[in-house]
Amino acid sequence: MTFENPLVETFQNTKTPESCIMVIFGATGDLTARKLIPALYNLERDGQLPAHFVCIGFARRPKTTEQFREEMLNAVNQFSRSKPVDPQLWRTFSERLHYHQGNFDEDNSYETLKQTMQKFDNEVGTQGNRLYYLSVQPSDFITIVDHLSAHELIYPIQTKNKWSRVIIEKPFGRDTDTAVQLQQDLTKHLDESQIFRIDHYLGKETVQNLLVFRFTNPIFETIWNNQHIDNVQITVAEEIGIGTRGRFWEEAGMVRDIVQNHVMQLLTLVAMEPPTTLSADDIRDEKVKVLESIKPIPLAKLYDFAIRGQYGPGYINGVPVIGYRQENNVNPNSNIETYAAFQLSIDNWRWAGVPFFIRAGKRLPLRSTEIAITFKSAPGNLFKESSSVIDPNVLVIRIQPDEGISIKFNCKVPVLSTVIQPVKMDFRYGSYFGSSPPEAYERLICDCMGGDSTLFARDDEVHHSWKLFTPVLEVWGNTTPTDFSDYPCGIWGPKAADHMIEKTGRKWRII
Repeated sequence: MTFENPLVETFQNTKTPESCIMVIFGATGDLTARKLIPALYNLERDGQLPAHFVCIGFARRPKTTEQFREEMLNAVNQFSRSKPVDPQLWRTFSERLHYHQGNFDEDNSYETLKQTMQKFDNEVGTQGNRLYYLSVQPSDFITIVDHLSAHELIYPIQTKNKWSRVIIEKPFGRDTDTAVQLQQDLTKHLDESQIFRIDHYLGKETVQNLLVFRFTNPIFETIWNNQHIDNVQITVAEEIGIGTRGRFWEEAGMVRDIVQNHVMQLLTLVAMEPPTTLSADDIRDEKVKVLESIKPIPLAKLYDFAIRGQYGPGYINGVPVIGYRQENNVNPNSNIETYAAFQLSIDNWRWAGVPFFIRAGKRLPLRSTEIAITFKSAPGNLFKESSSVIDPNVLVIRIQPDEGISIKFNCKVPVLSTVIQPVKMDFRYGSYFGSSPPEAYERLICDCMGGDSTLFARDDEVHHSWKLFTPVLEVWGNTTPTDFSDYPCGIWGPKAADHMIEKTGRKWRII
């Protein structure tokens, strides 16, 4: 007896990756070892890499290809979702990995890279297709793209029978002006369709499922509006501090690193209207409409709508930890935020009057990313004689960890008196489908090889998001907080964030 493969339909709905050479700039960095090479290995394992494929690691450090392969084997053993590594599969996969030592600003490095890639085109059959992954500091983006263009390693968009694409890691600028300048510099050499701004949150299975959940389940989509929803809360919480990223964090902060990109991507998917089709542009058009509809944050009453915080010494899981200002490479008088909370309003017919509360922070009690939709209470109270408190219904979409969806509703406790208690129905991807979902980078790299930009941010998305937060960042940059550090490690942020939401008659959801 034969059985249908349940994954066949899924893969038929994705674009097929095309033969290509993938060049990772910054290949000796942490991202390559922790995410990119493990993602490629798992794509190979699942039969999703093109048959004609080569990956070249480009970095400054002197290293042989064999050394690079050995380091990547150790990385895959440590970070891959599929363990242990299959020795036979690794031998086949590692033959696709190569290392190219070079400097980002030296012409000779690109000329030798060009010769190497032409050699692989002839030997492996990669057909001249190029995918460049810029896993580097933002200051290196334009240097690399300029040199790729100068050495004809980027093709004009109208070139037939071969393509070139560039994946850019965040941050996409530091504010509105720098984001505009970055786009102008990139489009001197690249068409917008060749630029893939990666946000790994969009590659997470639960985030991808948002569109399916909303638009294929009428029981939810018909009440997905201000007639039935009281408020929406989006939380990105992390137990960890900034670790070894002190220099980076002093330049970034929570709004630039998490809120402006990850959180706003989640918000647009929750709030968008049904797209005309599932094409990349139609979906991203609807996301942009949401961003355009968000009311500017009132700077005159800023602290009613925007709160920043910074963690101080405290405890995580009973273990004492230091505050932000005591971390390595951090200014002892730093005013950079490690926590940010906002109340946003979307001025359209679907969402008028529904507050969107977003918060993101370091050194909070636990790691969790979720979207919580709280529904309005039923009119009147038939059970007012009961001593029970009637909780509102809450739909929770968990992005990480334990990806899944749960809904809370009220139920009578099986006793003689009328006692009402909230209960929860819980769906988890891992337990239902019997396996962990693919890592976000697997899906995103695969989509880029197939030319599908649906899960990548478009320029106007980035621009409108920066336009919303840049005025707030400017006020914060010119104002010295008097209470930093204002929350100890291990609690849910500063009291000011609680006051902000409590002024509306609501509370942050307990996670």
